[in-house]
Amino acid sequence: MPSVVIAGGGTGGHIEPAMALADALRRADPRIAITCLGTERGLETRVIPARGYALELIPAVPLPRSLSTSMLSVPGRMAGAVGAAAEILDRVRADVLVGFGGYVATPGYLAARRRGVPIVVHEANARPGLANRLGARMTRQVFTGQPGTALPHARHIGIPIRRQIASLDRLAQSEKARAHFGLRPDLPVLLVTGGSQGAASLNRAVAGALDTLLGVGIQVLHIVGPRTGSAVPTPGADVPYVALEYLDRMDLGYAAADFALCRAGAMTCAELTAVGLPAVYVPLPHGNGEQRLNALPIERAGGGIVLDDASLTADWIREVLIGVLLDHERVAAMSRAAAGVGNRDADVVLAEQVLSMIDARTGAGARRPGSHRGG
Repeated sequence: MPSVVIAGGGTGGHIEPAMALADALRRADPRIAITCLGTERGLETRVIPARGYALELIPAVPLPRSLSTSMLSVPGRMAGAVGAAAEILDRVRADVLVGFGGYVATPGYLAARRRGVPIVVHEANARPGLANRLGARMTRQVFTGQPGTALPHARHIGIPIRRQIASLDRLAQSEKARAHFGLRPDLPVLLVTGGSQGAASLNRAVAGALDTLLGVGIQVLHIVGPRTGSAVPTPGADVPYVALEYLDRMDLGYAAADFALCRAGAMTCAELTAVGLPAVYVPLPHGNGEQRLNALPIERAGGGIVLDDASLTADWIREVLIGVLLDHERVAAMSRAAAGVGNRDADVVLAEQVLSMIDARTGAGARRPGSHRGG
């Protein structure tokens, strides 16, 4: 039985492409055994079992970002995590390890190298993290979500996204999706989302401009996040405003919308371009600047606008964004441009690479049912 170990825990940006790959592998070969590495600290303890995949936990070893006394404990803790990962590789008889970065990827890569298990690396962000910079030195099978990512042997394929979104016909599903949220079919819809935890700055700006948005006939589907709360008034129903703490059916949100106001995480950029939804991307104001780099190719292609967090105000929405939203020809052109840089099949492409490595390792050569692109 083919066996793949996937190291992609920690954050949604690591877990979601890992799960999209797992789904693509299982569609291609239902016999395949898939084991995911994770830690007790990450979202994977909830998300991965709910998606139907086996999860094995190893110790988390976060690497300090600066010189400090905490670095002294890293070698010992890393050795323990590598040993735990190696035991899992042995137990499941892994044919390939696929890493997506994050805390679990580094011990996963080191354990695979120790055991002679072939390694595949996927880096979603334009600026690679430390784990994937290390992993890319151990294999020639390196794939990226963004063009121009600086890793050895890198091949740009896009980011694996769930098939539910990759196969979405946004325009065909629009009326049904709007009915699901109680939105009108005849007025434009702005989708506002700051990711799974929401974004306070997006929420504040929308709250300040909400009366004007609704006054000019723009509906708002607002995912406020569970921690930020909704500081937004509830208006009348002539032009609907719908606020949700969380939305697990983002395909319906995308189908209902004409335009988005959002952060610029790698998965958000990948999903919006895959479905051809134009957006204003507001990168996180902290971190290493990777979110801006994720969104810049979309802006250059004409499929979005990149805006600094400090520049996103209620006045900007009133003075700039509303004009864009009411220009239907511009929105349509931006939608086509966004779709032009999107990739719907990165999950299939990556799965095919993993399966070809298994075939080379095990001597199997038969084509698997369901492994055709987009299957």
